[in-house]
Amino acid sequence: MDFKYKGLAGGRWFNLSFLEQMANIGSEVERAIKLRNKREFEYAKDTINRALELLYLTIEDNKNKSHLKEITRLRELLIDYFYFDNQYNSSDEFWHKYFYCFNYRLNKDK
Repeated sequence: MDFKYKGLAGGRWFNLSFLEQMANIGSEVERAIKLRNKREFEYAKDTINRALELLYLTIEDNKNKSHLKEITRLRELLIDYFYFDNQYNSSDEFWHKYFYCFNYRLNKDK
């Protein structure tokens, strides 16, 4: 895979906690939603591709084995929402709510 985040793919990503990883993925998803709503489809596509790249790294991270079912399903839902027919009926609000908890917990712990 040709990673855009070469430094993260090189190992830095694996030093982040699961919460930090998910919050970073959520930031990219939020950015992609905003760009898509502005009808900036190429930028939105690039952004969601970065989110999927980070998700791929999260799946590869050995410490996340207990979350593997959730994060592989998350990948499936994101691809469906951004690239296919949205058969799972996701919405912008659904994604806001899903990723909000990771940011909230991460900031609460700091």
